[in-house]
Amino acid sequence: MPYHRYRPYQERVHVPVPADQRRSWPEARIERAPLWVPVDLRDGNQALAEPMDTGRKRRFFDLLVSMGFKEIEVGYPSASRTDFDFVRHLARRGTGGDDVTVVVFTPAKPELIDRTFESIEGLPRAVVHLYIPTSPVWRDVVLGRSRAEVYEVVKEAAAHMARLADARPDADIRFQFAPETFNLTEPDFVLEVCDGLTELWDASPDRPVTHNLPATVEIATPNVYADQIEYLHRNLARRDSVILSVHPHNDRGTGVACAELAVLAGAQRVEGCLFGNGERTGNVDLVTLALNLYAQGVDPMIDLSDIDAVREVVEHCNRLPVHPRHPYAGDLVHTAFSGTHQDAISKGFAQHARRAAELGVPEREAPWDVPYLPVDPADIGRTYEAVIRVNSQSGKGGMAYLLRTRHGLDLPQGMRPDFSRVVQEATDDSGQEATAKELYELFRATYVAPGQDGEVALCSWTTDRAPDGAHRFVCTLQVGERAGDFEGVGNGPLSAFADALAAAGIGVDILDYAEHAMGEGGGSEAAAYARCRVGDVVRWGAGLDTSVLTASVQAVLAAVNRAGAAG
Repeated sequence: MPYHRYRPYQERVHVPVPADQRRSWPEARIERAPLWVPVDLRDGNQALAEPMDTGRKRRFFDLLVSMGFKEIEVGYPSASRTDFDFVRHLARRGTGGDDVTVVVFTPAKPELIDRTFESIEGLPRAVVHLYIPTSPVWRDVVLGRSRAEVYEVVKEAAAHMARLADARPDADIRFQFAPETFNLTEPDFVLEVCDGLTELWDASPDRPVTHNLPATVEIATPNVYADQIEYLHRNLARRDSVILSVHPHNDRGTGVACAELAVLAGAQRVEGCLFGNGERTGNVDLVTLALNLYAQGVDPMIDLSDIDAVREVVEHCNRLPVHPRHPYAGDLVHTAFSGTHQDAISKGFAQHARRAAELGVPEREAPWDVPYLPVDPADIGRTYEAVIRVNSQSGKGGMAYLLRTRHGLDLPQGMRPDFSRVVQEATDDSGQEATAKELYELFRATYVAPGQDGEVALCSWTTDRAPDGAHRFVCTLQVGERAGDFEGVGNGPLSAFADALAAAGIGVDILDYAEHAMGEGGGSEAAAYARCRVGDVVRWGAGLDTSVLTASVQAVLAAVNRAGAAG
């Protein structure tokens, strides 16, 4: 591959380091969420094969308001009739929130700025976002202008915006500037232009200007972007009158890291899209950023408690699916197929329940520390049903977890490896995932059915206890074509049943036994599990019945029939 055609970032842009040679961002900590600004309706929308109409845009906008976003970039009204009409729709119908500010996007051209201001007529508050490409390659190839000429175009556009805003004293119109391709632009030029606009727009702490510094096309590792942001953060004039904003894209697949490091470096505002939609490889993903903070114990300041509902709206409006491995929101992101993962998660859930009980708080309130799950799926509206799923790669812990949580079957530890082999054989043959229902049906067919329909059958039986404490088991057994009445005695009903089987010529040793109720209340079904040696063969069996004794007898009989079939 001709790698020599491409230049490293240090040959394309100079990135100043602090005068004292010390960066502050590596030691910084994110302790509060930045101002999130979704650009799905503008930047995300212009990247769609089928851009949203007003109906889809309104549905998306209402979702963003309901989630708690306070600034929302809604369109590029001078670029298309659809975008213009949507801004007018918001002006007529309202934004649905008194504290919601609409952001509109415009290039540095007077006639397009006029069109943009025309679109926001009647909105009580708005941010007009002015942009122009500033890097050398864009200046040379796209604009055909020098640094000085680009700066002059921007100043004229900014002055024109100020005049139009002054003509509307009844509206709260603020300004935003973006030097597009900031990360490829000479830092001193960015500083010169931004400081000039801060002064021209007479920014103040109670009426700040937003300077938005995009990584329009990623060119370097995220630490380089952090250095660029820190340089502006340290050197911008009237810093307390500037909201420093970033707009990372994802060309190198590091948009989230760029945004997080930029916030450490001094950025106060982040523009991006829900689930990362956008041109090329997309804008930075606001859902991932917000939930990354949440997983660190920081309030993300937006509501993602029903992430599936959020995803449904976004997929509908964008006509694009969210990837099943998307962080936090994908169908498979909270799912474990691997046996070791399943075992760790299952143990983690059990430990979490014990800790909550010890603290005397509901499980939803207890501190979260479960292996492989950085956040509690329930916190974002997910159920535990999809956390553990089973295929040929899965282990005994996952299968046992699903049977317990979905069907009330708490398999003994010693039985789990046995059932794991049964499931693995079935999934190897099918090549498909096994659902909880299919696991239950496989369990019944393997361990329960042989006790109800096998070579050895109980036609009838009774048990009683003698005055001396001994148990007596009387039964009619069908063994193949032969039927007969048999009796056994033991220190319990099952040992008496084993003695009756011995009288019929079937030697049985009960090696392990467990039982439990499958639900609450006297009418709930009971499960019994028995591991028996019949001759040289050892097999597990299970029984299910409202009577614990009946279930236990069925479990022993199932083990006998499974051993006989194996022999």
